Amino acid sequence: MSIELYKIAFGQLKGIGPSRASKILGKLSSLADFFSFSERELYIQTGIARSILKEMRRDEAKLKAEQQLVFNEKNDVQTHFFMDENYPRRLRQCPDAPIVLFSKGVTDLNRPKIVSIVGTRNQTEYGRGLTNELLSSIESLDLTVISGLAYGVDIHVHETCIEKSIYNLGVFGHSLDRIYPYQHRKIAQKMLENGGWISEFIVGTQPDRMNFPMRNRIIAGMSDAIVVIESKRKGGSMITAELGNDYNRDVFAFPGSVHHEESEGCNWLIQKQKAHLIQNGADFLTWMNWGNALQKKQIQLFPELDSNEKQVYECLMKMKEAHVDRIAMSCQLSTSQINVLLFQLEMKNMVRGISGNRYQLVWQNCA
Repeated sequence: MSIELYKIAFGQLKGIGPSRASKILGKLSSLADFFSFSERELYIQTGIARSILKEMRRDEAKLKAEQQLVFNEKNDVQTHFFMDENYPRRLRQCPDAPIVLFSKGVTDLNRPKIVSIVGTRNQTEYGRGLTNELLSSIESLDLTVISGLAYGVDIHVHETCIEKSIYNLGVFGHSLDRIYPYQHRKIAQKMLENGGWISEFIVGTQPDRMNFPMRNRIIAGMSDAIVVIESKRKGGSMITAELGNDYNRDVFAFPGSVHHEESEGCNWLIQKQKAHLIQNGADFLTWMNWGNALQKKQIQLFPELDSNEKQVYECLMKMKEAHVDRIAMSCQLSTSQINVLLFQLEMKNMVRGISGNRYQLVWQNCA
């Protein structure tokens, strides 16, 4: 039997989590021993009662693993065992992390900055606008976005990430041999070009209702931060936010109307201090201190700026957006000089004009 098969099988054992798994493997010379030793031998080596070992159903776990391994080899699916380097390091910190994960696509699960974006299945136009603005704010950064491929906010997040070429991962509440809901299969396939799919579930697992709260702990545990776009008072997004707090992740929520059901959850999270209030992508980047990397990146991309152009650029970096007269006053240059400099920066695709003779940086795109 291959080592990958043993890893998969270990993840299918009944009643075993990362803590117990680590203790067991620390007392054995190899993973294979756990499946080749008798119950008596395992009891002597590990101290685990034979009644508990019997409940783990080792033979059943091996049969499931064999089916999964065949599927993996035919469909280019990766196995991520909790003790391996390719396992998500953030998720490994969580006490209820799965022993094994499966992924398909270009799935680096340990990229430097990861944000999970979740929300209601009944997304409103307000929520669509928030999602678009947030993703526009981060599209120039090397961020990974995670969501759950569900109706509403989730699928809009994935679709927009594809449009903006943002690396994105979808976490399934079922095995990787199916797409649920079926209507999202085209978007799911496109995700494989710049991201991928993740699941802890063995091949043949249906999208049963009980699986989705389990899926949500992976969405929360794999990320540095969780953003809730819109949510009712109860639902999957709220579970993900609560788990984020349990895992000491940064949780953010957009406020909404007190009269709108789809904003009740976000408003409650903010009221109970379970989430930071944000109004746009710039707020999120500031909270996470991820905006500095973008500023440095922009300056490095345009080293040909002269001293006056840099002065205007840095002025707009601080003010987010401003009227021409205010920019002139801040830079201590005439309005005519500022107009020329803004035109030059606009030609270099660094600033854009907005209504009322005002300007902002192209990357900032703040509401």
